Amino acid sequence: MTAMTTAAVLFKAACPDCRGCFELGAGALRLAIGATRRTTFYSFTCPDCGSAVRKPAGERIIELLTGGGVSTLRLHSTA
Repeated sequence: MTAMTTAAVLFKAACPDCRGCFELGAGALRLAIGATRRTTFYSFTCPDCGSAVRKPAGERIIELLTGGGVSTLRLHSTA
């Protein structure tokens, strides 16, 4: 019998403020899916400088982040 281990998923990210490059686990990222491209984004806090970072998320990014276990918030229109 062999033991199966699950490797943690890491996502490469960069900070536009300090230009740091790093890897983040799913728990460090948040994904918001809105009705438009403008309201669909992912965010994280830079581990190097502490800046709040928000970047647009297209279909491929959404697929990768949700598949990797990133917490997702679906924004609903009030219209």
